[in-house]
Amino acid sequence: MAEVDIELIEANEGWSPYLSLEDAEKLDDVREALRREDIDTASKLSKVYRLTPVN
Repeated sequence: MAEVDIELIEANEGWSPYLSLEDAEKLDDVREALRREDIDTASKLSKVYRLTPVN
């Protein structure tokens, strides 16, 4: 799991809130890195957590 810092853009028109293109690309980069199990890359862009199941 990753915690990615983004900024929501509020607007009075259209479908608000928005993400900037840069933030959307960052989310995609983190998601792809986690799918590849590339924790180093994901960690550079976000806080990465390891989840463990509760019995």
